[in-house]
Amino acid sequence: MRALWSLAGLMLALPWSLSAMDAEELVAKNIEARGGIAAIRAIQSMTLTGKLQQGGFEAAVAVMRGGGRLRSEFSIQGMTQVRAFDGSSGWTISPFGGRKDPEKLSGDDLKDMRIEADLEGPLVDYAKKGHSIEYLGTEDIDGTEAHKLRVKYATGNEAVYYFDPDYFLEIRIVSKSWYRGSEFEGEADLGDYEQVNGVWVPFSVASGAKGSTQKATITYERAEANVALDDALFAFPQGAKP
Repeated sequence: MRALWSLAGLMLALPWSLSAMDAEELVAKNIEARGGIAAIRAIQSMTLTGKLQQGGFEAAVAVMRGGGRLRSEFSIQGMTQVRAFDGSSGWTISPFGGRKDPEKLSGDDLKDMRIEADLEGPLVDYAKKGHSIEYLGTEDIDGTEAHKLRVKYATGNEAVYYFDPDYFLEIRIVSKSWYRGSEFEGEADLGDYEQVNGVWVPFSVASGAKGSTQKATITYERAEANVALDDALFAFPQGAKP
């Protein structure tokens, strides 16, 4: 009887231990596929420039990250929308909505920006950053049986990452965020990976609401690593009223 109870306990514990092992292995394979932990950590800053297209609409895009900071710009017809995060607080300029003065962002708006600002990515040292992971098996993504990994961020938001089974790079991220009590699900398809200082980076990102057939596609044309980034790029503009 004691042996039977021991066997039953082992059978109950087995799926949990396998799931944890698979999740850790998947993260390790992804980090190695990206270029390895040494190459990832050797990049202290990165700028990406390119264009955004949706239907017949096109705009210039620039993204700057480094030191836990983030700035993204979206420019068309002489106007530029800005989102910036200095590591603790964030702000935006939205001229397309008639708001040309910088505005402080709220707590919910900052949650996604904290994850975006992590240049290493949330899977590197995920536990130290307060995130948790769970392996969810596989799912067919446009003919590819992709590995699925749920990541619950320290911010309270979460996402499911889909990895190519051969190259172990992300091909889709389905995110779940909460804004002022309302849930929003987004979906981003990643591709056209290119090496930047030894690290593979997606140069094509098509994103929109989950299940949308009209996603906006960002195509990066240039990337630079370890460039000097002025603190003023991320700080709330001097002289502006919060």
